[in-house]
Amino acid sequence: MPLSIRGTIEIPNARDTSFDHGAFDPKTRRVFVAHTARDCVEVIDHDTSRHVATLKGFPGAAGAVANGGDVLITNRGAASLAWLDAATLQTRFVSPTAPRPNGVAITSSGSLAIAACIGDDTHGPELQVFDRDGNRLSALKLPGRPRWCVVDANDTRVFLAIRDPTMVLVARLPDLSAVAHWPLPSGGAHGMDINHAANLLYVACDDGALVEVDTRSGKTQRQWPLAGGPDATFFNAASGLVHVAIGEPGLVQSVDPNTGSVSKIATARGAGTTALVVPDRLYVLSPSHGGILELAGA
Repeated sequence: MPLSIRGTIEIPNARDTSFDHGAFDPKTRRVFVAHTARDCVEVIDHDTSRHVATLKGFPGAAGAVANGGDVLITNRGAASLAWLDAATLQTRFVSPTAPRPNGVAITSSGSLAIAACIGDDTHGPELQVFDRDGNRLSALKLPGRPRWCVVDANDTRVFLAIRDPTMVLVARLPDLSAVAHWPLPSGGAHGMDINHAANLLYVACDDGALVEVDTRSGKTQRQWPLAGGPDATFFNAASGLVHVAIGEPGLVQSVDPNTGSVSKIATARGAGTTALVVPDRLYVLSPSHGGILELAGA
């Protein structure tokens, strides 16, 4: 079913700003949005489609993931990882990371947090793993700039998109051992999500392709052209569709891997990040709208 615009959710002080990732927590039914330009996290109540809170003190908030009442935020401006309680909105702890943490993932058990750090002139890119108490368990030097990351259904492996050389880096959890590099046929690996049931990764690349990768072999399966440089990418297990946000010219492109069909819906320039709420909602973070475009039929 093609996406359609259901409405707009206004966020205070959000006109012509910049957002990064958004994440839905099924336990509290709240959406948490990294409001990068305002150094804060915005909280949306999904059931009422209302903005309910602005949480301050997240410098350069970038990555956001949520599961089972836990929310992780990477603070690119403070080299830190924050772990929040989705119900109380209190910060449980903040752990120091390597410089410029970006992509972030949480295991389904909620026992491990993974931060992919871009690094700077003094410290190279690095992947780091933390436990629920904020202790760093392991770290891995990376061969290039990291983008998004996801974890497999068994919480045993992490998959990380690397921009250049374009690849999926795979490592075992929690010690980041058994590292493998899976090259991709399109440059600039960026957004990523996983179809656990089918053992497939979907990687949206800057050079304009959505690439399907077998998580067992690392082999590229199929590709679909994209209408521009991608950002956030989500697989909807309920519909079977892959949604890719494209900030320029401003649209969401949806691919059905089962049929090969592709649909597009216009959003707004600069609207490159999203949050998926299964089964049928996609939130598009739109600075020009001063908040969130709520798309239905996902």
